[in-house]
Amino acid sequence: MKGSLIIVGFFVLGTIAGMCGWIPASFQQSNLSFYALCALMFSVGLSIGNDPQTIRNFCALNPRLVFLPLMTILGTLAGAAAVSLLLPHRSLTDCMAVGSGFGYYSLSSIFITEYRGAELGTIALLSNISREIITLLCAPLLVRWFGNLAPISSGGATTMDTTLPIITRCAGQEFVIVSVFHGFVVDFSVPFLVTFFCSM
Repeated sequence: MKGSLIIVGFFVLGTIAGMCGWIPASFQQSNLSFYALCALMFSVGLSIGNDPQTIRNFCALNPRLVFLPLMTILGTLAGAAAVSLLLPHRSLTDCMAVGSGFGYYSLSSIFITEYRGAELGTIALLSNISREIITLLCAPLLVRWFGNLAPISSGGATTMDTTLPIITRCAGQEFVIVSVFHGFVVDFSVPFLVTFFCSM
């Protein structure tokens, strides 16, 4: 829990710094965040490569785990459809488009803004950031209450990058490859599903 709070604290600090103009424009336009993400993925790959037991553990897992990304997608879309019943001023397709971001806020909010306007794009941004933050904060509780796969499903598309460290810490090293595979598949579905629901 402490590690998650530190991560969220840095996110809040970055948001405040950006709003107050403390960051030079040249820094904001650089690819530093991309390189930081690459460094994170390299570190994850290094930890997997250094531990051959991880590959053996993955091979020993139940083959049905391949269906985990599909269940995450269907569960999220079902939840978005249910929420649309509580929001009469929002259409079913609006809610499904926002839900189809699966935590991939940078891409989904851009698509939704382009198709449906800035208001829904902002809602998508906040919704998907909230999903990531909830996963970061609640991963230990999700593992305790619902099992090791719960934070992976909760993280959506973020499980191959930003939420991977906390998932690894809470669920165990043997779930690293499951988490990366899950994040890749869900991540890949985002542009197709978001544009599909936005164009309906």
